[in-house]
Amino acid sequence: MKTVDSEQADFINSLERHALSFQITLTADALEKLSNYYQLLGGWNQRLHLVAPCSPGEFATRHVLESLLMLRYLPQDAAVADIGSGAGLPIVPCLFLRPDLRATLIESSKKKAIFLREVLRHTDTVERAKIIPERFESVVAPKVNFVSCRALDRFEEMLPQLINWSPRPSTLLLCGGAALCSRVEKHDLPYTALQIPLSEKRWLLKIELQVSDLL
Repeated sequence: MKTVDSEQADFINSLERHALSFQITLTADALEKLSNYYQLLGGWNQRLHLVAPCSPGEFATRHVLESLLMLRYLPQDAAVADIGSGAGLPIVPCLFLRPDLRATLIESSKKKAIFLREVLRHTDTVERAKIIPERFESVVAPKVNFVSCRALDRFEEMLPQLINWSPRPSTLLLCGGAALCSRVEKHDLPYTALQIPLSEKRWLLKIELQVSDLL
């Protein structure tokens, strides 16, 4: 791995220290791609406000390892539509660890979409991902079997639209807090909730959508 600065070193050390808590194995290649991603994001974040300011350790756990939890639900050759990709979370780190995955990243901000293209280009994942610089509700849902979302404006309010937009059948993988869980329960959708390690109030929700599940 190439020489890294102190922030990158702190980021990598935190990934390695906490990966076991998330039941994630990080190879040298994955760590190098994640390090490159972190460096790129640092250069773009001041201009685009991709993520809120945080320490390297917090970014490693709160953003990257949390995103990688999705991998336990993604089978071989899964196709994923990632909604509101923004900084590339959650799907971009997953692409680094799983070369079998294919993804469509839907991000309404044209500037953030440019950042996502740069990340994919610099980490050799561009051939496995497509970027659509539009709001998800304005495009036809791609042919995927999973839909992921971690950060969406007015997430709880937009949930019914996201559910109705998603392909059938498909599985939704959503990261959120108690408000999102309550919203899912309000719509009487069966789901499972995995509490995110190192967090008391965040969960990864898995919702299986059938043809009849419209709101």
